[in-house]
Amino acid sequence: MPFQRNCWKGFMELILDFLSRFLVQFQSPALAFLVGGMLLAAFRSKLEIPDAIYQFCVFMLLMRIGLEGGLEIRDAELADMLLPAIIAVVVGCAIVLVGTVVLSYLPGVKTDDAIATAGLFGAVSASTLAAAMVMLEEQAVTYEAWVPALYPFMDIPALIVAIVLANLYLARKKEGARAKTRIWPIITSSLRGSALSALLLGLALGLFTRPEIVYEGFYDPLFRGLLSVLMLTMGMEAYTRLNELRKVAHWYAVYATLAPLVHGLIAFGLGYVAHVLTGFSPGGVILLAVMAGSSSDISGPPTLRAAIPSANPSAYIGSSTSVGTPIAIAVGIPLYVALAQAVFGV
Repeated sequence: MPFQRNCWKGFMELILDFLSRFLVQFQSPALAFLVGGMLLAAFRSKLEIPDAIYQFCVFMLLMRIGLEGGLEIRDAELADMLLPAIIAVVVGCAIVLVGTVVLSYLPGVKTDDAIATAGLFGAVSASTLAAAMVMLEEQAVTYEAWVPALYPFMDIPALIVAIVLANLYLARKKEGARAKTRIWPIITSSLRGSALSALLLGLALGLFTRPEIVYEGFYDPLFRGLLSVLMLTMGMEAYTRLNELRKVAHWYAVYATLAPLVHGLIAFGLGYVAHVLTGFSPGGVILLAVMAGSSSDISGPPTLRAAIPSANPSAYIGSSTSVGTPIAIAVGIPLYVALAQAVFGV
């Protein structure tokens, strides 16, 4: 009996410690601006952020992430990146494949909508990644600076898999159609997207040039302020799109609520394996989980809208923006940080 009481006491102390650490994460400014945007929309505020400013903020964030990643990759041991990069590719592709199968079997969900939704959740949200980076910096949780450069390793394969699946499905719907899916044009189209172009440009400049002065004097100082504007805008858009989500099957809401956490926890587990095998940092494990748990809000929607025109944007964009992204930021990031604190003691 005393042994059982001690075990139970230890277990309860662990749970309480985890919950207290979890709640602390909600004091992050990034989360505050997201919630603030949702409240403004709920009270029908007339505040609007022009789309040009939003796009500028996105460009600045991606360039900053790319530059920092390129600078660190230039001085990093490429062997250290190999396993996390492989994990990123595998997780991105697996999310799309499994998500497509799961959603396709749910009542009221069309297959092309399922593919587009799974593709969006397999791709990566730059704003969610940026919010996680700020939170880790605020709490002095270190990570390899090349970890954000894993973004395209997860994002591009996920989008390509989704588009290929959609093309195969639509071709098979046509009676007697034997059209072959051309993969290379899909790859080049993804790389030409504005989000990936900015990120890859930053990576290239960081790798092959000396942009330290521009990075330290311009991009880095503006990072947190621009992120707050982006989070405020996303909060308002998330609340607005709740009405769009009500027009489609409720299964999308269920999927968008559970999928980010399931994806993130799977990536956290694989990141832990990388930690054991290669010394991958706890902060890197957190960011890998954040990327897997996020759903693309920049590169994904325009790419999928153009590549899968038969899919309903209200389904995949509505579920991602109104449910998936808030869950990934407000619940996922604090969850992974608190979990890392419990597992790694960071």
